[in-house]
Amino acid sequence: MKDKYKYLFRIGLFTGITLVILQHTGQHYGFWNLHPLLLLISRWLIISLLIVRSILKKSLTTWILTSMVIGVEFGFDLPGIAVHLNLFSKIFLQLVKTIIAPLIFSTLVVGIAGHADLKQVGRMGWKSILYFEVVSTIALFIGLAAINLSKAGVGVVIPSGLAMQNAPEVKAQTFEEIILHIFPENIAKAIYEGQVLQIVVFSILFGISVALLREQQRQRMVGFAETLANTMFKFTNLVMYFAPVAVFAAIAYSVGHMGLGILTNLIQLLATLYAALTIFVLLVLLPILLILKIPLRNFIRAVSEPATIAFATTSSESALPKAILSLATIFVAQVSGIHLPIEQQLIIVFTLMLTSKGVAGVPRASLVILLGTAASFGLPTWPIFIILGIDELMDMARTAVNVIGNCLATVVVAKWENEFDYNKANAYTGKMPD
Repeated sequence: MKDKYKYLFRIGLFTGITLVILQHTGQHYGFWNLHPLLLLISRWLIISLLIVRSILKKSLTTWILTSMVIGVEFGFDLPGIAVHLNLFSKIFLQLVKTIIAPLIFSTLVVGIAGHADLKQVGRMGWKSILYFEVVSTIALFIGLAAINLSKAGVGVVIPSGLAMQNAPEVKAQTFEEIILHIFPENIAKAIYEGQVLQIVVFSILFGISVALLREQQRQRMVGFAETLANTMFKFTNLVMYFAPVAVFAAIAYSVGHMGLGILTNLIQLLATLYAALTIFVLLVLLPILLILKIPLRNFIRAVSEPATIAFATTSSESALPKAILSLATIFVAQVSGIHLPIEQQLIIVFTLMLTSKGVAGVPRASLVILLGTAASFGLPTWPIFIILGIDELMDMARTAVNVIGNCLATVVVAKWENEFDYNKANAYTGKMPD
């Protein structure tokens, strides 16, 4: 009976959304002239149903999507109030910023010192690392190229007071200064200023140093780093419960300031991501399959179910860094009217390649990394909250592609180790044996 009511509720919600879209489309093109109050009531009726659905579903993802819709409507209807809601976004921003340094430090130290015995890592470990580094770097470059071609963030008209919010003036640096800036002179200063790359360099050197300690001392430090990492994962989970409020406030604030035109740029960003991921699959993953002579049809059968589940639930511990990271960082710069020269974009890619390691299982890890990267390169942080509003839609495709890439990685390593069984692969039908 419950399933029947859920089905009827979904049908009603879908029908209501369709009718509201038809009402506003006809109003826009002059097919009819409905009273504005009627249109307002119909929109808030649908929002009320979305709120009911979120309460029943008890999903953070659902609440974030619903909060985005509420934020758009609130910003459109009450812009005078919406422009004062940024306080909630700033609170969320402050909380997320506290996660960056300890999370990067602990995950990198565990990743390096936890495998101090190179013999234990073995050939497969190094080959896996090589595969992920090469393929994930290509993914980041594809994201970088896609956003530079689509220019999804270009053309946003924003108030002068908002344009450079949280963005300190950064003078042009020489190549020597850029390289020197990578290495920390004071780790406390690097953490205070949010210099992500300096934190990464310190963490890598610290992890190597721990790996060189005697076994008993190494295990103590690794245990501390693991405990710190797990604590920060829990801390992140707690902070993310505030995400729906932050998304609502950020979207309402943005629409209140800039109008509904900002939604066009978000749609362009979403389309750019899907295009970049499609290119990644067709020009990177597919050629790997063909070069290794992996049965394509059977591979698709094998990964279709986990990829579909990942697409629907947006949950997987992705080993590949997300192409959205480089794409979203440049989008932030474009929205803010900041031109990043190609050499600085390449440094951003290098930074993301390093910082995205080890945090794949963290909810909204992309937000944590993006905030840190934006601070490091003098970019404003407020556009990231707008991206968070559509991050769930982006994460669906992103996670599915990551699952496919992870599955392919096991095949690649098995091929390199001469452990791949072509007979079983060719005979695979997608069904479990009796």
